[in-house]
Amino acid sequence: MLTTNKLQQAEQAIQNAKQQLNKRYRLGFHIMAPANWINDPNGLVQYKGEYHAFYQHHPYDENWGPMHWGHVKSKDLVHWEHMPIALAPTESYEKDGCFSGSAVDDNGVLTLIYTGNIFVDKEQDILDQSQCIATSTDGITFTKETANPVISKHPAEGSGHFRDPKVWKHEDSWYMIIGTRQEDTGKVVLYKSQDLRAWQYVGVLAESDGTLGYMWECPDFFELGGKHILLFSPQGVGAEGDLYNNLFQTGYFVGDYDYKTNAFKSGSFTELDNGHDFYAVQTLLDDKGRRIAIGWMDMWESSMPTKEDGWCGALTLPRELTLNENNKILMKPVEELSLLRTQQQKVCTDKSLSGSYLVEATQDLIELKLDFDLTKTSAQAIGLKIRGTNQDVTKLAFDVEQQKLVLDCSKSGKGEDGVRRTALKADQQLSLRVFIDRSSIEVFANDGEVTMTSRIYPTEERLGFELFSESGETEVIDFTCWELEDIWG
Repeated sequence: MLTTNKLQQAEQAIQNAKQQLNKRYRLGFHIMAPANWINDPNGLVQYKGEYHAFYQHHPYDENWGPMHWGHVKSKDLVHWEHMPIALAPTESYEKDGCFSGSAVDDNGVLTLIYTGNIFVDKEQDILDQSQCIATSTDGITFTKETANPVISKHPAEGSGHFRDPKVWKHEDSWYMIIGTRQEDTGKVVLYKSQDLRAWQYVGVLAESDGTLGYMWECPDFFELGGKHILLFSPQGVGAEGDLYNNLFQTGYFVGDYDYKTNAFKSGSFTELDNGHDFYAVQTLLDDKGRRIAIGWMDMWESSMPTKEDGWCGALTLPRELTLNENNKILMKPVEELSLLRTQQQKVCTDKSLSGSYLVEATQDLIELKLDFDLTKTSAQAIGLKIRGTNQDVTKLAFDVEQQKLVLDCSKSGKGEDGVRRTALKADQQLSLRVFIDRSSIEVFANDGEVTMTSRIYPTEERLGFELFSESGETEVIDFTCWELEDIWG
């Protein structure tokens, strides 16, 4: 009864808050809560023919607070439907929140594995975290296990910072990795089970060598292109030039793993996205054999103007991951996103450009495809400006000489720390695919070789898109734009 009451109260709070929203920055084709705060994606899973995504949610406020699990589902990864809140903190072992976790289909039972959080001393950042389970046979209503927590205590190699379980099945056994820390060393630990209830500690899967931060959050472990990938979000990594410029990062190791010995031999850490707002990524393997990733499209301690409007936080577009011959993960928008397209405009093909070329377009929800021939380019920089009617500009530039892609949001709501740069080797062609929602931009360059994800907060009406070629000429092979559907109406 307590669980039911807590869920009903949370649901009612959301419905009330929804009526008070200012919708100026509400996104048109991204996952958001109906109102108030969200952060990490949780429990990405396919269940009974539908995709489910859960997310960390505070239904009572636009700021972070006691975590619940919000819930959406979709048949096509594009058109999402809000479902009732799945989890609320009702038990003593989770009195300060149902923290992040994952989901599996256990022979027709949708099983959520999540972290129960207790603040021992919030100001001193002392936590007591455990791993818990809730199940459902309809994909809507969840029942917590009476045996919770199923892992009540962190291993000796960890600490009370012991969270974000990711579970998968290999052969006949279930495996779980959990992020933790020991003093100032971030790490990921591994468990094994036959039934998702009784867990055997296996050992440390990977840990920082002293350069990769004090805590590893939101780990994920999977096979891709014949290799094993450890994807995680380290906290406490300092900036190095163009790398690691956000407060916290998300990135990965590529290596080889032996289940018998728990030996994971990997290369160096690689940042997954080089924009401002990308964290806590989780993946699922779908029935088409695709490894699909979704992240939180915000960043801790960043400016979040939507709080003034009664909401905060969103998830990225779903992206398909592949591994190239250099052991680099490529991220491309899932093919289903073409379902969002309503009207197409073929702006130009085979156009020689010197200076700038403005295309007037007032729409808020746009996909752009832009291809440049770099063999016919003498310019120092080429790219695109998303223009407001006066001062608003979001600039995406490719520095031809330095071989860098630059996203400048300093005139679209990020007055401080508004620029991100990343290396992009391109000598034949530059291909850009850009998704612009009301308060976000997601850039995919050269078939996902580089991605940049950022929130933007324009204050003016849209004027259009300006192509530019600075200090020389370039050849525009193709510039096509599509107006996109607002899935939330």
